[in-house]
Amino acid sequence: MSVDGIRVVIAGGGTGGHFFSGMAVGEAFKAREPGIRIIYVGTERGIEARVGPREGLDVRFIKVSGIKGKGWLARLRALAILPVAVLQSMALIRREKPNFVIGVGGYASGPVVLAARLMGKQTGIVEQNSVAGLTNRILGRIAHRVFVAFDRARDVFPRKKVLLTGNPIREGFVEMLTLDSTGTVGIGDHFKLLVVGGSQGARALNDAMIAALPRMDDALRRQLHVVHQTGRGDVERVRAAYEAAGVSAEVHEFIHGMAEAYRLADIVLCRAGALTVSELSISQRGSLLVPYPYAVDNHQEYNAMELVRAGAGEMILQQNLTGDLLSETLGRLNGNRKAVQQMAWKAATLAKPAAATEVVDAMYRSVGMH
Repeated sequence: MSVDGIRVVIAGGGTGGHFFSGMAVGEAFKAREPGIRIIYVGTERGIEARVGPREGLDVRFIKVSGIKGKGWLARLRALAILPVAVLQSMALIRREKPNFVIGVGGYASGPVVLAARLMGKQTGIVEQNSVAGLTNRILGRIAHRVFVAFDRARDVFPRKKVLLTGNPIREGFVEMLTLDSTGTVGIGDHFKLLVVGGSQGARALNDAMIAALPRMDDALRRQLHVVHQTGRGDVERVRAAYEAAGVSAEVHEFIHGMAEAYRLADIVLCRAGALTVSELSISQRGSLLVPYPYAVDNHQEYNAMELVRAGAGEMILQQNLTGDLLSETLGRLNGNRKAVQQMAWKAATLAKPAAATEVVDAMYRSVGMH
């Protein structure tokens, strides 16, 4: 196969965890061969519809929706439009003639990867979570290669297809995350906490911090410095709580410079989405993980356990997340900076910053190109 005119279709999205992984893979293809053409396929309801055009990406849309976790009527509708989505995907593949088709999870990846396999294209899928989603569990039987972020995810796929790569993360973000080492953790007068509940924020984390503030001891209240992403509509309430408690804080609806926020933190209070868990390991930061309790297949709790087992984080289930527990936990860690440093060192051992490149290299090897 000549490298001239190579085209790649990357399908999936819906959430940032899926789509940003796809973008990372696309960038890795471009880094290997700048002339490659990358086509992203998603749905008009997903994050790809907003972020893709803003990033100057070639994004196409198909009509498809999810099945799992829906009511019976919604499932029937989803099943009814699935053949249409496969036909749309086949038309796109026939028109674009891609050399590689990679699914990164989310509704759109299913029909596109299925269509590609039926049409004889070289296919791969990326599974970001430690518990594989329904779409990927099905696609794993037909795709040529399966790329997993966590060893636990191997179990549901044919072993000969699986490669443990870690989660693909965009190269520029990886470079920013790794500018500083763990040597910056736990040093200085302030105990620096980053609170982030994902791009949409997390009201449960906001409420817990507000409840914890008046329960903090004087040493923690004096030494704590917080950078807090609240999500939409909660900035003023959270900022007022910090001011009333006399705790130093920078409160934002959304943090655009997330890599810098990680680097400036000693520890991170966060959800346990796949992308977040990978960013924590690459940025070499320990964490207090509060898995989103309504995630499909409870996958966030399993993601969190990957860090907990390595000694890189502590997990607090949302039903146990009280102001008393959070203030006690932060006070304990503030008084034992060595433990915080050890969590950071353990997080670093899980880092797989070259995941996107490994995915691309494996796809080339699958067609005899090195």
